[in-house]
Amino acid sequence: MFTAKRLNGLSDVLALLNCRRLPGRLTTGEAAALLGFQEHDIAPLIAAKLLVPLGKPASNAPKYFAAVDVMAFVQDREWLSRATRTLASYWMGKNRRKKEESARVAELCVPPEHGGFTRGRAA
Repeated sequence: MFTAKRLNGLSDVLALLNCRRLPGRLTTGEAAALLGFQEHDIAPLIAAKLLVPLGKPASNAPKYFAAVDVMAFVQDREWLSRATRTLASYWMGKNRRKKEESARVAELCVPPEHGGFTRGRAA
């Protein structure tokens, strides 16, 4: 349907949403637009087995989805709720890990006169 790999802006998304008939296979961006998610949200949905790509693509290969499956999910309130909870949990965990990592790095950067750099040396 679209020659580009990604949807480039609002006009492409609107063109997809206004299609009379969707193509059989949708790219990650097209599936995300139809489902109301961001393109970067599709990978966690695949990992949680809420979305299944066509075939068995390699982890670094482009993913395609059956339009009939995606449209069924669009109309399934329970699936949308599960997907939203899964994404909220994913991003909460990712943000928590990022915050913990930055706190750990900041702790390692405290100068000796403020109680830092004591690892491996007598305090």
